[in-house]
Amino acid sequence: MRQATSEDALLGGRLTYRQFRTGYRTGIEPVLLAAAIPARAGERILDAGCGAGAALLCLCHRVPALAAHGIEADPETLALARCNLALNGLDARLHQAILPALPGPGPAADALPVGPDPRQPRRGSFDHILANPPWHRADATASLVPRRDLARRADRGLLTEWTELLSSMLVPGGTLSLILPASLHAQACAALHRSGMIGGLTLMPFWPKAGRPAKIVLLRGRRGSRAAAAILPGLILHRDDGGYTPDAERVLRDGAPLDL
Repeated sequence: MRQATSEDALLGGRLTYRQFRTGYRTGIEPVLLAAAIPARAGERILDAGCGAGAALLCLCHRVPALAAHGIEADPETLALARCNLALNGLDARLHQAILPALPGPGPAADALPVGPDPRQPRRGSFDHILANPPWHRADATASLVPRRDLARRADRGLLTEWTELLSSMLVPGGTLSLILPASLHAQACAALHRSGMIGGLTLMPFWPKAGRPAKIVLLRGRRGSRAAAAILPGLILHRDDGGYTPDAERVLRDGAPLDL
């Protein structure tokens, strides 16, 4: 049976965004994640676990002429992402797979470029990879909506498996950006270090209000980097009255990039 959708908006109405009325509903995380990607026109990017396409929409809107790809586990959600891209006149190649498994081979024009890149004759193919990985414990109470669990539930070791796979898919110097609950930042840093491929880790906290502990963080590393790790000042999201701060408005409403 076809699932009911709502017609919403991203970036202050600049983008039309349809999502399912029940199950996983998009928050501000994919918008913040897209704003942090230092992509330039012509580069290859991958959204791992793209959902209904919120991060892809925001990134492709901000940076034209990207060679954009997305992977999503749920076929109905993937179809909705295709619809959202078409509604906004944007283009990306979307693939169905449950990571860390990769999509099977398909038509050459639509295949996920995981092999040698003609520009970089090494295993990695992507200049930038972004992900909002599942993070709920596998033994937590299950959702009544299976799609919500698929988007959020993580088996033990899944974060390590994701980071190792995604790191290997980057070109030398390419970036991997993860948005995560603050409670997982140490686990994510350890997973990236264990991969042996990612360095120069940069952590950006998102403070709900001034003086409050961060609930979500953005972690970015670069393949092959030997730069020292850094913690940035971060972004305060809300004023005391609950509205967005001017800096948050520029990112969430106006589509401005985050400077990491």
